[in-house]
Amino acid sequence: MRPDEKLQALLNAPGLITMPGCYDAMSAKLIERAGLEAAFMSGFAVSAARLGVPDTGLISYSEMLDQGRNICEAVSIPVIGDGDTGYGNAINVKRTVRGYGNAGFACIMIEDQVAPKRCGHTQGKQIVSRLDAANRIRAAVDAREEGAEILIMARTDANATDGLDEAIDRCKMFRDLGADITFMEAPKDQEEMHRYCRDVSGPKMANMVEQGKTPYLTSQQLEDIGYKIAIFPVTLILAAIKAMEDTLAQLGTGQSPVALATFAHLQDIVGFPDYYAAERKYAADGS
Repeated sequence: MRPDEKLQALLNAPGLITMPGCYDAMSAKLIERAGLEAAFMSGFAVSAARLGVPDTGLISYSEMLDQGRNICEAVSIPVIGDGDTGYGNAINVKRTVRGYGNAGFACIMIEDQVAPKRCGHTQGKQIVSRLDAANRIRAAVDAREEGAEILIMARTDANATDGLDEAIDRCKMFRDLGADITFMEAPKDQEEMHRYCRDVSGPKMANMVEQGKTPYLTSQQLEDIGYKIAIFPVTLILAAIKAMEDTLAQLGTGQSPVALATFAHLQDIVGFPDYYAAERKYAADGS
């Protein structure tokens, strides 16, 4: 099946889909090797890992697309890609959707913030008008209908700027326009989460950010509320930062690092055994 078909099959199946956030090919490979069924390419994590800058619209479309292509080529599980605001007007949105589809993403997330956007769990967010938000999603859906093999997730940050009613109304509008999945960013409490899931049709995504603005709930709690997808966009990069800082502290004091993966394990993850097998297959003497 194509990536979008794989994701649609997961959406049609019972149960919550847990999607850790990946930011490069290695993190995506680890997600798949751990047995998870899907992943989410986090714009926050990619901005941090690739450029070392905040998620405030500093990373470009071409950089995100390049990172996404590497991620999608590294795994067979479906990956949702963070498409930010679509990188321009409605025409740019169509190009972005087609580009993400060609890169191998199963779904693209398009949001209604003004450009430059910023992480949904930080301060200073602003959103575009309802008409502009509708045109972004209309353009994304048109790209899908015109042949882009990718699902559309529509995100709103209106809860932080205009309140819950506007956020829910926008999600309803996005569904009417043909969005496959909606995402109301940063509900403040479980009551808001319940109302969103009750009032909006179709698959809905929850964003579990450690120390973020949304209640950090268990998978069962999220499923009971009515969510279909739970992403953990920065969990892996937070774990990696902690491990690297601990190791650097040990090296800095002349100690031998502890709690490391083995070199053999790293070789296995990146595919040396398969490479050696292919090398033998195509050896000059055929042996």
